[in-house]
Amino acid sequence: MDVYVSMTVEILHNGHLKILKEARKHGRVTVGLLTDRALENKKAIPLLSFEQRKEILESLEYVDEVIPQDEWEYDRCIDTHRPKFFVHGDKWDGPLTGMRERVVAQLATYGGTFVELPYSHEFDGTHIAPQMAASLATPFARQRAFRRMMQSKRIVRFLEAHSPLAALIGEHTKVERNGDILQFDGFWSSSLTDSTEMGLPDIEALDVTRRLQNIDEIFEVTTKPLVFDGDTGGKAEHFELKVRTMERMGIAAAIIEDKTGLKKNSLLGTAVPQTQASIPEFQEKIRAGIEGQKYRGMMIIARLESLILGNGIDDALRRADAYVSAGAGAVMIHSKDKDPADIFAFTDAFSQTHADVPIVAVPSSYYTVHDHELQAHRIKMIIYANHMLRSSYKAMEQTARAILEHGRTAEIEDEIITIPQILKLIPGTI
Repeated sequence: MDVYVSMTVEILHNGHLKILKEARKHGRVTVGLLTDRALENKKAIPLLSFEQRKEILESLEYVDEVIPQDEWEYDRCIDTHRPKFFVHGDKWDGPLTGMRERVVAQLATYGGTFVELPYSHEFDGTHIAPQMAASLATPFARQRAFRRMMQSKRIVRFLEAHSPLAALIGEHTKVERNGDILQFDGFWSSSLTDSTEMGLPDIEALDVTRRLQNIDEIFEVTTKPLVFDGDTGGKAEHFELKVRTMERMGIAAAIIEDKTGLKKNSLLGTAVPQTQASIPEFQEKIRAGIEGQKYRGMMIIARLESLILGNGIDDALRRADAYVSAGAGAVMIHSKDKDPADIFAFTDAFSQTHADVPIVAVPSSYYTVHDHELQAHRIKMIIYANHMLRSSYKAMEQTARAILEHGRTAEIEDEIITIPQILKLIPGTI
């Protein structure tokens, strides 16, 4: 191989062209185009698919071949292709830290040449990508982004958001763990937390219209996908009408549970009367949710209550198979046990016959299990379903108690954000 260039190409700009023009001076140019899998936990997944980005690059006169690069690091591709020239910009910070030295050393082992060019900082992707995402945060774009991540990412994390402020925190929170940049992929609209915030019981008493109004307010200030907790979905005929509004708003998916009658919170288990719907009845509701859509942009996810109601793994597997055949785009398996053994028994068995169907988990009860353990058992999506409201309630209660106990706020000022921080929190306040 003459020349190897590694690229993502979220948006093609003249910085890319400069590198490709220089690369062509050294021979035949092969672009290693980073796949969605390679970008996971390193950069945001591009708005354009791998095939779309590949087609753009292949149309350029400076590019002779485009091949997939499935790893973020360059070690394997250099070892495999042994290019005579490796061309790269001079920006090596963030997730690229330490990689330059390895590239130079690896090329030296066989006489390859490293060509480094000035990075086009005016087109820094860290600034472009958020602007692009914000400008394209349309209903269809949110739904498409959700399906893309469910197909390409190994694990997807969604955080409960009961208000626009909670969603903003979820939108912007990032941490570094073992060299990966981790963030939440989207939001979970929980019926439990929405009801609790309004002071209502979690029995589907809160009107769906009020919940959708809250989601509309969240969409005003965020760009990421949102999944809706649809409880039982109600009557199939009513659910069909509801999903029309949800799809039009840009809700990425609705999760409905296979229970019937008055809805009670699943974590109460069999301590309260709860009845599971028949398989045909719930299949009808799934089909209604799909047929009610105009563009089929929103995914319907079937939530299995078999373990909650003590009906066992075999019942859950039988139902999951039937729900997928009815059109469910994913299945959610729920449990109130602290031990995830039954969850894992289900996921291991289900993935053997439905390898392409994503599995969703809500580890509210088995909270000691790490995300990588869930991933190892074929769970694609993790929903942290109520933690933002639970943590805010505890903090507010402690603040209220401290004010009464001390007769002033001095004792808590170090524990809460300052007024200037509040004013800076939302753009446009100052």
